[in-house]
Amino acid sequence: MDYREAQSRATERAAAGGVHPVEPLEDPDEVFFLDAGTVTSSSKCIFPQDEADPFQTWEALARLQNVELIICVSSALRHGMLDTTEAKRHERGQSTIRPGFTISGLGQLVDACASSDRIITFGG
Repeated sequence: MDYREAQSRATERAAAGGVHPVEPLEDPDEVFFLDAGTVTSSSKCIFPQDEADPFQTWEALARLQNVELIICVSSALRHGMLDTTEAKRHERGQSTIRPGFTISGLGQLVDACASSDRIITFGG
């Protein structure tokens, strides 16, 4: 799957959920997942055969466009999403996020907002 196909599928899924991006993303640097969006990074989720796994689209975007996929640490903990460091810190057995995702604080989102020419959000 190439970037344009991944982008198209992401746009289709967003539109199906009532989100209508104004224009395609151009050279995004990072995607910050917050609140329930952190579940996208879960290595424990299994989707029915008739549903697309949203991770596939994000993984393609990250791989093809060198985009960093970041999940909010507070939201991640609330939803049981742990990287190796957080799993050790909280004395849990293993990481529960998929490869390609990293956990960071809101400070990274604030820094990204300060240095970006635009921010696109989905949901409420």
